[in-house]
Amino acid sequence: MPATNHDALTWGEIARVVAIGAQIQRRRARGKGTARLEKQADDIVAKAEAREKARKRK
Repeated sequence: MPATNHDALTWGEIARVVAIGAQIQRRRARGKGTARLEKQADDIVAKAEAREKARKRK
């Protein structure tokens, strides 16, 4: 079940994306790469959007 009517993410997915965002900011501050973490966050959002799109088609 989505957290809001305007977003496809559940509360758990929102928490994971925010945690990944915090890791990204810490790594950027140290000058390290963040591509892997950015891909993880993008994958979480993409799966949530696909799930909600499929649910609305039914």
